[in-house]
Amino acid sequence: MIPAILPTYNRAPLAFAKGEGSWLTTMDGARYLDLGAGIAVNALGHANPALVEALTEQAGQLWHVSNLYQIPQQQKLADLLVEHTFADTVFFTNSGTEAAELAIKMARKYWYDKGQPDRVEILTFTGAFHGRSTGAIAAAGSEKMVKGFGPLMPGFKTLDFGDHDALRAAMTDNVAAVMLEPIQGEGGIRVLPDACLKGLRDLCDQTGVLMILDEVQCGVGRTGKLFAHEWSGITPDIMMVAKGIGGGFPIGALLATENAAAGMVPGTHGSTYGGNPLGCAVGAKVMEVITDPAFLAEVNRKAGLFRQGLEGLAASHPEVFEGVRGAGLMLGLKCKALNTDVVKASYGQHLLTVPAADNVVRLLPALNITDADITEALARLDHAAASLAS
Repeated sequence: MIPAILPTYNRAPLAFAKGEGSWLTTMDGARYLDLGAGIAVNALGHANPALVEALTEQAGQLWHVSNLYQIPQQQKLADLLVEHTFADTVFFTNSGTEAAELAIKMARKYWYDKGQPDRVEILTFTGAFHGRSTGAIAAAGSEKMVKGFGPLMPGFKTLDFGDHDALRAAMTDNVAAVMLEPIQGEGGIRVLPDACLKGLRDLCDQTGVLMILDEVQCGVGRTGKLFAHEWSGITPDIMMVAKGIGGGFPIGALLATENAAAGMVPGTHGSTYGGNPLGCAVGAKVMEVITDPAFLAEVNRKAGLFRQGLEGLAASHPEVFEGVRGAGLMLGLKCKALNTDVVKASYGQHLLTVPAADNVVRLLPALNITDADITEALARLDHAAASLAS
């Protein structure tokens, strides 16, 4: 008999009643140190006072009016995103998946309006994850994502991650855009080197192809800059954002240059809930906190502290771990043991981690995690690894 909740998740036998900072408390009072942050969502931790205040104040005034009207909170958040990024314009969604759908539409509409309606192909890469809509799974192309859901949306070509020759060969006159994550999250914390990102930007400039970056997981301060691509010194034409931008409230956004967005005129796209006053009030507060240079400097300092500890941990348990990968506070432990066993062993130490592809365990703590909590997390990971080794 099917349960009341559609059984599409393999859920851990844990239910939480309360969160504070980097800690969660179960229904029966047990405390867990959270290194998942809702899969990189709770960027400022659980029940952050500034976000609670922003949400509560807005909730007492206005929840929803629809995009038939002006929404001042939406304008404020859009202005902040434009001020601090490459973008000239922003469309608000409820999720990263919705932002991906708009990115696909925007890129194809761009070429349609330029009189090249057949220029629709979007190049993507193995290991990618852009959401679970029919368009997003077609973009990712992996068997795990698409099996049983055909026929797939046409117009995507998946290339091997890191195959530069294949990328150049694929840059035909039918290509509208290249879509990629600067750091693949679900794909196993695989970082695209800065030189590769620069080379791809140059290739896009030479061919006119639009660059779409998916920073849903790696953006909003997670790498120690507001967005991961900033480390390479390049800018995209279109970018998807979600997860951390709401600090736990469901909101996403599609950022674009004026040129890339030129085809998206009234009537070409919409959203009932996207950019509602509640989400935008919280998102604006998140932006105000994370864009502070002192905050980002602390993310980088803590990232160095955490990574140093993880390198030592991997060296101490060579039978369990192969090494450490990632950037900032988007880190992964490449495992020799099954990554799911490491996650379960961590549960035994009241520690929450997140599995990923390529036998990796993701570590995605709140960006304001304390030094003491980093030290405690390393100790608990050490105990978890020891329990597996024994």
